[in-house]
Amino acid sequence: MSFRLEPAPSFRERLASAERPLIGAWICSGSPIAAEIVAGSGLDWTLIDGEHSPIGLESTLALLQAVAPYPIAPMVRVPSNNAVLIKQFLDVGAQNLLVPMVNSVSDAEAAVAATRYPPRGIRGVGSALARAGQWGRTEKYLQRAHEITSLSVQIETDAAVQSARAIAAVDGVDSVFIGPSDLAASMGLLGQQEHPDVIAAVEHTITEVLAAGKPVGVNAFVPATARRYLDAGAAFALVAADVSILARATEKLAADWIPTADTAERESY
Repeated sequence: MSFRLEPAPSFRERLASAERPLIGAWICSGSPIAAEIVAGSGLDWTLIDGEHSPIGLESTLALLQAVAPYPIAPMVRVPSNNAVLIKQFLDVGAQNLLVPMVNSVSDAEAAVAATRYPPRGIRGVGSALARAGQWGRTEKYLQRAHEITSLSVQIETDAAVQSARAIAAVDGVDSVFIGPSDLAASMGLLGQQEHPDVIAAVEHTITEVLAAGKPVGVNAFVPATARRYLDAGAAFALVAADVSILARATEKLAADWIPTADTAERESY
């Protein structure tokens, strides 16, 4: 018996149908068990981080398989805006991609081209061998891949902020995600994501992306700041990570049970 499989709704489709902002958490540990716990939490989406975590191609596959039975929407951040890497992560089934350090229109155009088959782009063709199209079981995957997948690009430098509207307007960019940590660093404010100038830059970017007609998301671990960005128009946000939840919870355990435990406040992401 032959099976035909339909992919889950893309992140683009989920954003379009959402009646409220989508709230998510990072998966940075590389643990499929942690990923499955996050996936079953009731959160809307999760970001599997291939840029700053010990998560490579094979572990991304395992993490995607771990979260697949759950309604959460997984997004995968690739290590860089590299066509070969993007092809590989798409082929293992990363339906929703986040490409970091997109600083210009040309960067955004390169990311779009890497996610699309010719003549729309330059993605190499290997779907019959890949999980992306369920080894030939997704009807007309080659013709529909640009509709099935979604692409978010990450604005995280002062230069990118200045080009935010133009970057967001690139055809094939489905949404923009703001990274305040690298943005702060690029502004000479390393580690100061809550600095008024950084917050102003994030809010400016939100306004610019919305003016281009695209959804915009942001990373914000401080609840009041996350709410501020959502009130400013952000359609999706990451508010914690598997590793940060474990770190803060175990620190609280230590503080509650060991009188001499270090209770110094930690920097937010």
